[in-house]
Amino acid sequence: MAERTSRKLAADALWQYALRVLAARAQSLGELRRKLAERALHAEDVPAVLARLKAAGCLDDRRFAESYSTARLENQGFGQERVLRDLRRRRVAPRLAAEAVRAAYQGADETALIERFLRRKYRGTPLEEYLAEPRHLAAAYRRLRRAGFSAPNILRVLGRFASDTDWLASAEEPAGPDA
Repeated sequence: MAERTSRKLAADALWQYALRVLAARAQSLGELRRKLAERALHAEDVPAVLARLKAAGCLDDRRFAESYSTARLENQGFGQERVLRDLRRRRVAPRLAAEAVRAAYQGADETALIERFLRRKYRGTPLEEYLAEPRHLAAAYRRLRRAGFSAPNILRVLGRFASDTDWLASAEEPAGPDA
């Protein structure tokens, strides 16, 4: 099967394309810059389109990062680390992403978020019985780490369900740059 190539767009068509992309889903400046660069007939059209979008108020990384962080907290109940990682993946400046996540999670009780996350993900399952088995406990630990929660708080919450607290004590990992 032949690889599909996108038609290259002149400045006006690139502007229309950018508006369609933003109408479909919120984009960070970095994401949109990459998409426009792939479709631009002339590379010098990309900064002009981005500047026009910024001037029109259609493109603001600070607003994007704040709304993204708040939505991930309120709707999916993810931890700070996951939201920060996702914002960086969406090409938001690291400092800006960190500020937005810190503001969104200010005053949030991580242990309550972990409990809510567990109850939602294991809905209909009696957690006390399910997490009594070490392999289920380990799987829940990994799932919570991927969801962006801190290891000490995960261990504190899972400790309420675990019959084998020795395993939990040995499960704590050293804090590294990606932890």
